[in-house]
Amino acid sequence: VDPAPPAAGGASDAATTAPDAAPTAPDAATTPPDATAVLPPVVDDDAARTTAWPATAQGAGAAPGSPGGPVVRTSVTEREGSPLDGFDEETRRRRWPRALAIVGGVVVLLAAGYVGASYALADRVPRGATVAGVEIGGMTADEAQKALVDGLADRTAGPVPVVAQDVQAELDPATAGLALDAPATVARLTGVDLTQPVRLWRQLVGVREQPPVSRVDDTALEGALTELSGSLVLAPVDGTVVFADGAPHATEAVDGWDLDVTGAADVLADGWLTQPTPVELPTTVVEPAITQAETDRVLTQVAQPLAAAPVTVQVADRQATLDVATLTANASFAPVDGTLELQLDGQALTDAMLSQLPDLLTTASDARFEFQDGAPVIVPGVAGTTLDPAGVASAVATAATSGTGNRLATVDLVESDPAETTAALEALGVKEVVSEFSTPLTSEPRRTSNISTGLRNITGTLVRPGETFSLTEALGPVDAAHGFVQAGAIVNGEHADAWGGGLSQVSTTTYNAAYFAGFEDVEHTPHSEWFQRYPEGREATIFTGVIDMKWKNNTPYGALVQGYVADGRATVRIWSTKHFTVETEKSGRSGVVSPTTVYSQSATCQPQSAGNPGFTVTNTRRVYLAGELVDTESRTWRYKPQNRVVCGSPPAPGAPATP
Repeated sequence: VDPAPPAAGGASDAATTAPDAAPTAPDAATTPPDATAVLPPVVDDDAARTTAWPATAQGAGAAPGSPGGPVVRTSVTEREGSPLDGFDEETRRRRWPRALAIVGGVVVLLAAGYVGASYALADRVPRGATVAGVEIGGMTADEAQKALVDGLADRTAGPVPVVAQDVQAELDPATAGLALDAPATVARLTGVDLTQPVRLWRQLVGVREQPPVSRVDDTALEGALTELSGSLVLAPVDGTVVFADGAPHATEAVDGWDLDVTGAADVLADGWLTQPTPVELPTTVVEPAITQAETDRVLTQVAQPLAAAPVTVQVADRQATLDVATLTANASFAPVDGTLELQLDGQALTDAMLSQLPDLLTTASDARFEFQDGAPVIVPGVAGTTLDPAGVASAVATAATSGTGNRLATVDLVESDPAETTAALEALGVKEVVSEFSTPLTSEPRRTSNISTGLRNITGTLVRPGETFSLTEALGPVDAAHGFVQAGAIVNGEHADAWGGGLSQVSTTTYNAAYFAGFEDVEHTPHSEWFQRYPEGREATIFTGVIDMKWKNNTPYGALVQGYVADGRATVRIWSTKHFTVETEKSGRSGVVSPTTVYSQSATCQPQSAGNPGFTVTNTRRVYLAGELVDTESRTWRYKPQNRVVCGSPPAPGAPATP
């Protein structure tokens, strides 16, 4: 409060002018007479102007123009009043600590109440709480855990039904690494965490359905789902185009689906205990390799043009026509990298052309061995002409589907090389006689004729390294049509005529030639009786279709067989490159049995004179390569005696024997 300024009449007037006026402040009486109190300046919004009202006789603070005396103006700033103007500074300083103490006390009380309530309710599940349909609200932590384990036992122990699209299956939770974590589930609803006031709020107001906590083995779950995906799948259907009755037909493409293993793992990890069963698993679309667009393209741009009309094939100055039935019967479409590729059977189309042009091609002649002046020479092969089936198929496909309307396919003849070339024969090393053997002929002309024919048939037989010689195959059919006649042979233990009689001499002679060449013996059978024209125990019979003689060329060179009849002997030579050296040794006879007389009532019986005795003999062969022994083999054979055969019944006891 400002002290009143002195009046114009002096200081004595100040007390008498207003006797009832109360002092405006405790210090008013001591204010110097000349002092003028100035208020702090207050800035006006409109202008920076200041006004002061000196005290008048009527009292301090009189308004300007009041009837109390002259108006004195000085520089005093206007300001608005403040609520604090009613208190002095000291009073304000004493009341603030009290207010702060009150607020602090309230905070402490609230904090204590919060902490106390949090700990008091820490072991209690909020009311209203349910987990996967199991009510656990208001229970203690231990009670809630037991309730969850018991209430969800059927779901956690049994298989989980799942479905993808319309296909259902079951998943074993244990195998899939899925397990209920009851303690963790309850721990989310109980316990103390003072940094989360929401926990106390939930205790006070309650909660509703809460999610269970599961332990998930991601690796096991992914493995189980991957295995399950084999049944939860629908394969897509590729679009196709086929020909039926000369016309093309398309099969529509259909999308398939497959299990989304990653998405399914997320669904089961989150909802295997809460989702309605069967749990629906996500799938992914599997597009067919051949789409509908590709199928439509092939149908309209390839298949229909192919079946529209015949195709004419031009070969040099000759022509052949492939009709629609032939084209479509030998056409198909195969999926290749997402497209349908036209495939024509080039060989079938070529055969259809050659049936119309049988003399179009020339046959190639293979290089071969011929014996000239008793020695083998190579006759070079001659190239022929042929058609390339792949080229025919390509030309026909272009002509039929190009869309130009010109259905003429031009095909060139190509040269066909001989299957056997001169160079290949030269590389076999057929250059010298590596083995030769001969046996004497008999005076029986029919037998000699069969031997001559047989040796001629096997001459020129080439046995490549690793191949096996078969006398039956080399001889060919043994019948009249192939130059053979009936001659003496042993049939079912009896001497009789048979087709090719005498060919056993061809077998024996060839066997011995191979024997001394060092070739591997595969199959041979000696005669049941020994004949003097053959080596003891080192001979071989033959009966085509029943008994064969075989040996294997176990050298790195080719073996060329040559056989002929000359100077009363049957001879077989083997031409090759010398590889083995052979030594042979024959044992003496043992178990010798002299011939006797036998009587036969067989309808095919032929009388026979007594011949050679029966005996056992062993032959041993040693094979050397570069001077080193590489093989030793011994073979033992037992011959029966060549008995005298009498056709008829044996004589009565005491009667003279038939001469």
